[in-house]
Amino acid sequence: MIAISPYFTFHGNCREAMTFYQGCFGGTLNFQSVSNAPLSEELPKKMKDCILQASLTNEHMVLFATDMVTEEGLIKGNSISLFLRFNKEQEIRECYQKLSKGGQCSHPLELNFWGDLFGTVIDKYGNYWLLSYPKVQ
Repeated sequence: MIAISPYFTFHGNCREAMTFYQGCFGGTLNFQSVSNAPLSEELPKKMKDCILQASLTNEHMVLFATDMVTEEGLIKGNSISLFLRFNKEQEIRECYQKLSKGGQCSHPLELNFWGDLFGTVIDKYGNYWLLSYPKVQ
């Protein structure tokens, strides 16, 4: 089996964003800062507090993230969305509320014609989330 995990790139706010996501999804959060990596001595002082890699793990998913932006800079777009499928209605409602805090509810959480409770959110970091709970099972 192959597992797919999203890998976010942030611009100096990786720690803040991943802590926010931990509040939304729970789980164990780990950070590796640039200052603890062998390459840190070759980098400018301002980068030493940046996150080289973060991981948020719970029983259903793993999210990865970094502050390490390429030379062309961070370019946000809408070409990637993250689809979350829930087993309980209460869970989707709570998660939708948490993810939308400080962000934008792009589609309200509502029962759709295909039978799912569905909604979309652009979180305060500009990431797109699709949330679904199959009401008809």
